[in-house]
Amino acid sequence: MSVIHRTTLEPTKLELLAGWLPTRPWYHGGPEGPRLSRVGGFRLDDPKGEVGIEFMVVRDDSGDAPVFYLVPLTYRGAPLDGADAALLGTAEHGVLGRRWIYDACHDPVAVAELAALVEGRAEPQAQSVSDTPDREVTRALAGEGPVPAEFPAVADAEEHTELTAPDGTVLRVLRTLHPAPDGAPQAEPGAAGHVAGAWDAPDGTRAQGLMALLLTPPPTP
Repeated sequence: MSVIHRTTLEPTKLELLAGWLPTRPWYHGGPEGPRLSRVGGFRLDDPKGEVGIEFMVVRDDSGDAPVFYLVPLTYRGAPLDGADAALLGTAEHGVLGRRWIYDACHDPVAVAELAALVEGRAEPQAQSVSDTPDREVTRALAGEGPVPAEFPAVADAEEHTELTAPDGTVLRVLRTLHPAPDGAPQAEPGAAGHVAGAWDAPDGTRAQGLMALLLTPPPTP
């Protein structure tokens, strides 16, 4: 169950992201750094209740037009071994104390739960309300699965991050978000599954768009 604490975090998530985003190959903001606001997202539950998992959507107004980024984050009470390169920084939580905040694409707990979401075994939770499913998040999977739980190879590109399992299955996390033209997100041809969600559009409406794709390797001849 996602428990949301009404307290402080110093530095804030947006302050940490402002320093980290420009180091990413999928950052498309202005040269002076991003101007960020939080406009959407959802959470997933760690079955062991130890790791906070948030898929945050932020809007960047530093360029000629707003850009919307999907930023999956994990919050841990101790450092994650071998993940120093994925650490955004530490922050002091008013209830939980020091938290280590990571790019969730490099956190095996978050990746396993994203795979479970695609497969339908995990339920998305509201970003800011405890124990409340997020009905704006949708998922689909062609066939019955199973989806691999481990995707150890992580590679950033200009628009997404690809997580690759040992069998060649890919979870593609879409970093730059685009609203579906008709408000009904559809996966790319050839995708075996997807996750879609919602965020606040510049005109005050709610935009709907793809957030992750599942791509399976072609069958062996």
